[in-house]
Amino acid sequence: MKKKVALAFSGGLDTSFCVKYLSKEKDLEVHSVFVNTGGFSPAEEKEIRLHALELGVARHENIDVSDQYYRQCIRFMVYGNMMRNRHYPMSVSSERTFQAMAVADYARREGIGILAHGSTGAGNDQVRFEMIFQVLVPDMEVLAPIRELSLSREDELAYLE
Repeated sequence: MKKKVALAFSGGLDTSFCVKYLSKEKDLEVHSVFVNTGGFSPAEEKEIRLHALELGVARHENIDVSDQYYRQCIRFMVYGNMMRNRHYPMSVSSERTFQAMAVADYARREGIGILAHGSTGAGNDQVRFEMIFQVLVPDMEVLAPIRELSLSREDELAYLE
């Protein structure tokens, strides 16, 4: 029986690569998890689900945390007019925290012992995902194929072709 991995899935190039790589090269059963923090319609969520299934995931889950994200985070940022350098909404970075919490919770509920994300290593998203994973589910292994393999977008595209 294959080990299972819960992949934080956006449907973009990096996470699409991760589906194929984790299933083919690591021989893992991939469960993709799309976490909607707001702004995605049911039709867009359906497209993301179909894309994940076309890539070959064993199971796909759409999780909507938009209400929780607003109540526990965004409203306070709006009240405080929180901006970085007067133009960059602070909500962009906090979103990853809520996505990571939802993926970790899903993995725990489903008995999955491995987590994965498609962060490249170029920004802070990897830190946000892994910090939350370390705090909430320190016993789970975390994979970051794009960063670990030091892949370029061209490398990812070539692999997917």
